Amino acid sequence: EVFFWSGVWEGEGGMAFLTSGLVVRRGGWGKVAASETRLRSGNSRWKAGRRAVVRCSEAAAKSTGEVPVQTGVYSTAGMTVEDFFKNSIGSWRSMRSSHNLAMSFMEEVNSEIEIEPVELAHESVLAICKQYETDPATAATAIKMSWEGTSDWDEDEVLEGSTLLVLVKDEDAKGRLLRSEGYAETVPAVGEWSMEADGTFVLITPYERASAEERIWFTTPNMRVRVSFIRTQTGEGVLTASMSTEIREL
Repeated sequence: EVFFWSGVWEGEGGMAFLTSGLVVRRGGWGKVAASETRLRSGNSRWKAGRRAVVRCSEAAAKSTGEVPVQTGVYSTAGMTVEDFFKNSIGSWRSMRSSHNLAMSFMEEVNSEIEIEPVELAHESVLAICKQYETDPATAATAIKMSWEGTSDWDEDEVLEGSTLLVLVKDEDAKGRLLRSEGYAETVPAVGEWSMEADGTFVLITPYERASAEERIWFTTPNMRVRVSFIRTQTGEGVLTASMSTEIREL
């Protein structure tokens, strides 16, 4: 039996996570339920005895008569910034791969992230608005993000911290993000955010010695992808590039 639930195909033998398209799982990774099982999608096919992930149309999957089909593909097109922040509330498990291009080395970081809402009338929100000379009435939402993780550079060192994020809307899909602690430098920072038509949250934060660009989007309601770049002060070069997969803990 195979069925779709909350971004995960679950079948006999375990689970396979869906990132996009259709994930097919038959039996365990080393076996299939029927030796003649195959799924066609154009010129692609999934054959017995092979571990594979394929994309196919709903009509193609229905024609096999073997697996139920997702009735609608998850889309974030038209997502508002308020929806983005609301959907981000919760506990997340993050896996990040970071490439330091200047020093030619790579780092792997595994983290637990907690995102919780903060009332706009809370003293911490009022304080950061005052710090940046921003009218608290223009704040649309606020969250507190805390994290704790380990790096393969030093498995004994615990990476932890927290930051308050206050979102200010200057337009429907643009504005400023006030942060008590920055991404590239551990100092207060103000970034410029925008929501793209496909639901991607884009944040660009200038610092004294560099600038950070982050792009975050949902691939399913319970999975986010984050791509980050640390650029030189002039913006002409990239110092660090990283990609994170964040999965909600249900």
